[in-house]
Amino acid sequence: MVETIGWTIPQWLEAQRASSSEEGLARIIAQVATFSKDDVAFITIASEDFLKTQWEQLQAIPKAKELPLYGVPFAPKDNTDVAGLPTTVACPAFKYNPTKDAVIIQMLKSAGAIPICKTNLDQFATGLVGTRSPYGAVPSAFNSEYCSGGSSSGSSNVVARGLAPFSLGTDTAGSGRVPAMHNNLIGLKPSRGAFSATGVVPACRELDCVSVFAQNLPDAKAVFDLAAKYDPADSYSRPLPDIMLPSFGPKPKLAIPDVPQWFDDTENAPLWEKTVEEFKAAGVELIPSDFTPMYKLGACLYEGPWVAERYTVVRKLIESDPDAMDPTVRTIIQQANKFSAADQFDWEHLRRDLVREIETKFADFDGFLVPTAPLSPKIKDVQADPIKLNSKQGTYTNFVNFADMAALAIPAGFRQDSMPFGVTIVGRKHTDYALLDIAQKVLSSKERLLGNLGKKSVVNVTDVV
Repeated sequence: MVETIGWTIPQWLEAQRASSSEEGLARIIAQVATFSKDDVAFITIASEDFLKTQWEQLQAIPKAKELPLYGVPFAPKDNTDVAGLPTTVACPAFKYNPTKDAVIIQMLKSAGAIPICKTNLDQFATGLVGTRSPYGAVPSAFNSEYCSGGSSSGSSNVVARGLAPFSLGTDTAGSGRVPAMHNNLIGLKPSRGAFSATGVVPACRELDCVSVFAQNLPDAKAVFDLAAKYDPADSYSRPLPDIMLPSFGPKPKLAIPDVPQWFDDTENAPLWEKTVEEFKAAGVELIPSDFTPMYKLGACLYEGPWVAERYTVVRKLIESDPDAMDPTVRTIIQQANKFSAADQFDWEHLRRDLVREIETKFADFDGFLVPTAPLSPKIKDVQADPIKLNSKQGTYTNFVNFADMAALAIPAGFRQDSMPFGVTIVGRKHTDYALLDIAQKVLSSKERLLGNLGKKSVVNVTDVV
């Protein structure tokens, strides 16, 4: 059978539509057969019987081959329910067996896609490093010593290696963006409420976003087009506008940090400066600006009482069997005990004040361009200083969901140690397509490595949306 590792959505779709039902199923089974149970990117690998059942359900849909994702495999993060596969959230003591698919899984399956695994993550989606899991620390696809980034560590790793054309992550503080940087991927963090979270174990329900990892812009957009639908069962779901802004125009105006924070890293700054020049060459106006209000807003996420929202999810476990949890995750979530109800209102008022300051100060801007993360840490360094280093990684991500913004992480070259670097374009809610348009201006004009596949993009083809 033809090698399918590294295929994009269109490649899978073309092959599956041209095949018999038996051949299409065999292609999926052969792909999954390449997975190893010892691979820390996975928590659960779908069995052949499970795949056959998914395939039979697909074939029962009228005109199945006309579906936009017919027979395309994908990798959900293991905080998202897939009926027939356990949900663990990287905590064996929390494990349960869902009988229903999460709504976003239902949507993708209705479009023809096939879930093939459940991927590893920072436990209870708490972390930006990918090291907080009893199933193992997930490394970057580029170097086993370096972090994949979290919490969507496994989802990013498997796409970078071509084991699935796209995957689902989640993003509360940056978990759909930081792993994209460390694995040289597109990381689409949609507007809050664009994707249903019904059937997704929450971290902070009011902030959580299901996210998408892909090798290229069109694949990320294809998933957004299919999955961004209002779900009345999700009280935080919001319908998209009837007309989405397609572009910010010929010369978008973005604010960039006037003094970027690198925390003594010396390799990412030159790549940032190079990327700034590439954006300018693509017609994007970049204005150095004081990012103090964004930094203050981002700091609220873990310094303030929003950890109590995570506490509500694990209350029974943390009170009955705290040792069942990852020690770092437990320490973070137990901070909820030090806040009162009055504290929550004080911090919420501070959050709103900071959001209003940002809205006012940057009213004339289309959005922001930031480094996705300031550091490219090694696993051993995170394990030696798990909380402080993780906090630094959220410098440019933590504020985004707090401020109700959309974001798109894109690759931006490679460091001297061969680790990837990335930047993120941030805009107001429901500017998702306009962010894709900016990314297209920059990425489509140059050749770049796709994931860690040994393949390069085609100029003015691969990243055209």
